[in-house]
Amino acid sequence: MKTLLTFIALTVCLSAGAQIINPKQTAKRKVEDRTNGATDKAIDKSLDKVEEGIGSIFKKKDKKAKDKKDNPPVTTSNSGSGNNSSDPSVKSNSKFDFVPGARVLYFDDFQRLNTGDFPAEFNTNASGEVVNVDGKNGKWLAMTKNGVFIPERIKELPDNFTLEFEVALVGNPGNNYSGLGLNFTTDKDQLFKDVLFGEGSSILYLHPGADLVSIQILPANGGPEIYNDIPMPQWSQNGKRFAKVAVWRQQGRLRVYLNEDKLVDMPRFFAENKPYQMAFFRRFFDDCELLMTNIRYAIAGEDTRSKLITEGKFVTNGILFDVNSDNIKPESGTVLKEIATVLQDNPAVRVKIIGHTDSDGDANSNLLLSKKRALSVKNALINFYGINADRIEADGKGESQPVQSNNTTTGKAQNRRVEFIKL
Repeated sequence: MKTLLTFIALTVCLSAGAQIINPKQTAKRKVEDRTNGATDKAIDKSLDKVEEGIGSIFKKKDKKAKDKKDNPPVTTSNSGSGNNSSDPSVKSNSKFDFVPGARVLYFDDFQRLNTGDFPAEFNTNASGEVVNVDGKNGKWLAMTKNGVFIPERIKELPDNFTLEFEVALVGNPGNNYSGLGLNFTTDKDQLFKDVLFGEGSSILYLHPGADLVSIQILPANGGPEIYNDIPMPQWSQNGKRFAKVAVWRQQGRLRVYLNEDKLVDMPRFFAENKPYQMAFFRRFFDDCELLMTNIRYAIAGEDTRSKLITEGKFVTNGILFDVNSDNIKPESGTVLKEIATVLQDNPAVRVKIIGHTDSDGDANSNLLLSKKRALSVKNALINFYGINADRIEADGKGESQPVQSNNTTTGKAQNRRVEFIKL
């Protein structure tokens, strides 16, 4: 018995000691301070392991029942997919002013890959695989271990760009460590870090376990570090496990949107006068899977609202539809509102809406789909914004007029577009 008690005490001490952190009163360390809160949890885990070996000396908490109640199951698989429902409303939320960039530089939905594969376009020091998600369309990249995931086709970042992606959570991430991160850095050597970043880096953290989005800025000139926490109920382990993230850079400014809410608007996030690069990273305390898909990176910054009047034509990839459907996604509301504003300000202008698709599937089906999508846009402008139906025509060209090659996912994303032609 004496030997047993000595073993238990030694196990607890070692586990606690492994989590001790030397505290620093700087913002650079504040994110990792969440790790201190994990010490007690590590002790509990060690005791649980001891109990499994020696019987019922300790009484374990029944965590499974609570997890099942609080966390509706999300499962991944190697085959099959379901229907993805969305809110039929596409009227713009006034707080959601995000406008996706017009020229797509990179897009990935992982459809070209077999389940179980890892995309060659990513560099990583961790691990992951492409999976299907029950009840959702398409394929997702499951990031299964802590580490860095670098999309190598996203190179030096322009002064004005948008980055969009969908995320999901499988399992319990805990509320410690820093969560899903986006590391924007001027130092290439910093790209493979997921903690203790160096000067010249600005980091965005999204933690569904802590329900927080956080900002950390580490100036290269030794200036004051900045750290800020903002509540994030839009993506939570106890609530919505799927979310759409949109990031918008305008020179030094960073705007971050979760679903249809703007959470961050920081004028001096990109503080350095040097080119930035970017990497994703994940850092969760507990075992979980972080899923990502529909990564869209595009040039932004151009005032598109006046193009229809000044140039007679406006082309956008920002009106999005459900897969193989004419159902407009809610995040398209901002672009629709811009078009509606132009038409409201210019009551004599008539337009023709033309839908375009990529080359996936049958050509005749794509032609019909493009016409139906153009008609959906027309109906949205009429029903939500009061534009007179006589001012709008609708047509579709299917896959017949590509602007990029359909041999790449990025090219296909460019080809899926809606044109507005001034009549």
